[in-house]
Amino acid sequence: MADLKLTLACGPYDRTEALERKLVRPDGIDLEVVTIQSPRTLFDRFIYDGEFDVAEYGISTLIEDIAAGDDRFVGLPVFPSKAFRHGFIFVNRGSGIDTPGDLEGKTIGTPLWVQTAAIWIRGHLQHDYGVDLGSVRWVQGAVEQAGAHGNPPLPTPLTPIHIVKAPPDRSLNDMLAAGEIDALIGSRAPEAMGRNPAVGRLFPDYRAVERAYFQKTGIHPIMHCVAIRRSVYEANPWIARSLYDTFGAAKDWALDLMRFSGAQRYMLPWLFPDLDEIDALFGGDPWPYGVEANRPTLTALTRYMAEQGMIAREVRIEELFVPLDA
Repeated sequence: MADLKLTLACGPYDRTEALERKLVRPDGIDLEVVTIQSPRTLFDRFIYDGEFDVAEYGISTLIEDIAAGDDRFVGLPVFPSKAFRHGFIFVNRGSGIDTPGDLEGKTIGTPLWVQTAAIWIRGHLQHDYGVDLGSVRWVQGAVEQAGAHGNPPLPTPLTPIHIVKAPPDRSLNDMLAAGEIDALIGSRAPEAMGRNPAVGRLFPDYRAVERAYFQKTGIHPIMHCVAIRRSVYEANPWIARSLYDTFGAAKDWALDLMRFSGAQRYMLPWLFPDLDEIDALFGGDPWPYGVEANRPTLTALTRYMAEQGMIAREVRIEELFVPLDA
């Protein structure tokens, strides 16, 4: 019997390289891998254009889907994208922002209110620093170019917020540099960071802040999971286990190559002491897949989304992902 042909779209990551190069192959599946650098483009092609059978998918979008009863996609507890986010709060140095509490009453830009990175940052600000999110005037728009980030409408959260669209001729980067917004949060650094002295980070030593946060909470913020079209999954439920195992094998392949000490695979001068830190802090695996290893992270995210008015109820973690024993 011929293998089932499936298409997978994901970012060009080290942890998926072995899949793309077919160095690891899922049992029973002939997998075509399409790599797309821009997450927004990838998501739109998967959700709205109907491309791909399996794709990297925003974890907050999956949570919103489940909470709203939208069952077009099923989740797989594979997390291609994770990122600590304390280093992604950028401020205009002339806005009088020295501490997180100084953000209250300010104007803050964000690419999307519903962006997973922004949800995490707002959660940090509210829970760890006591910032009243309702006191902020939010501006939604693209970071590096004028206009919107994708084609989303303004959100209609269940909790009161003050949010407006950025001017159609202004990027959030330009607005931050000019002091038209006081701060910017999201998934990427604005172009002005490091080039314009008016722009800096709220946490200059963000690595130390993020390290302490992980040691305290065990949370490594998840950005993306993997989703399968429900119609594809229900016709072939066995593919969930096959894909999950293969994603794990691809990640292990990348970790092994990264640890090869004969020559550094990545242009990171202190790669090997970084690996020592990974072993000490993460027990040797900085990127675990599966539900249990990520339960504190997933629980925090669903709580933040409920508090920020994005979902009407906190979704149980077991609702998010398909069983892997089919």
